[in-house]
Amino acid sequence: MPTASAAVLSVRVSASERALLEAAAEQASTNLSDFVRRRALEAAETDLLNRRIVTIPAKDWARFEAWASSPAREVPALRKLSKTRPVWQK
Repeated sequence: MPTASAAVLSVRVSASERALLEAAAEQASTNLSDFVRRRALEAAETDLLNRRIVTIPAKDWARFEAWASSPAREVPALRKLSKTRPVWQK
């Protein structure tokens, strides 16, 4: 839910695009504004998480190199997870 300091974002869509968005919002049991905001934020997060280039500030480079060069450590929870079958293969 937007806060009092929320800003308005205006987006132009065709009549058929609006009808599609309205149908999807109705199916999600929400209003058009909340549906579009939620889906836009999900898409933005996904795009940012899928970035292929990571920038490391020069001041942090030595610390990054030390981390990358350090020996691998065992994480018991990851070892356990690696031995489980994915839900889509059950």
